[in-house]
Amino acid sequence: MVKHKYLLLLAMLAVAVAGCKGEKKSDEPETFQFTIYPGSRYLQQVTEAFKLAKKAANPNAEIPPIAVYDTDASVETVADFYAKAYHYDKVAPDATNNLSAAQPPAYYRTGDLGTDAKAAEPLFKMLNLKVDTSKAVGTYKAAEVSRKQNRPQVTIQRPYFDFTTSQVVDRTIILMAR
Repeated sequence: MVKHKYLLLLAMLAVAVAGCKGEKKSDEPETFQFTIYPGSRYLQQVTEAFKLAKKAANPNAEIPPIAVYDTDASVETVADFYAKAYHYDKVAPDATNNLSAAQPPAYYRTGDLGTDAKAAEPLFKMLNLKVDTSKAVGTYKAAEVSRKQNRPQVTIQRPYFDFTTSQVVDRTIILMAR
């Protein structure tokens, strides 16, 4: 009886080894990737400010990968680009996905620049940024594209309020963050 148990264990081990033979084992995590929209420009000052904000909000945590770009392309064009890059079917008209219980992986939304800037005032003070939020006037259209395993969450918006210059910018901003 004991001999049969050992034979069974050896047979199970042989099957397990054979099944894993083709797999490459690596202790290294896959590289985190930013997909850059063609022709966009990197906003170093805004990116650094977002990193500082993340650090201020959670001082003991590691700063996640963040990159901010902008482009002349429309929100729809940029959102479609990222939805395709992430292999999502389409960008839904809103977060409810036509009243479905499941939030879509990519969707459009709208917002108010002034409301968002006012909500961020405590963070601006923590970072010692002198931001004139009274200049944040108007509404915007945005898109949210959910992260994938090694790719960031993407927020796309036009126009946007550049809090580093206290100006509304009529370009499409692309914020990518893990």
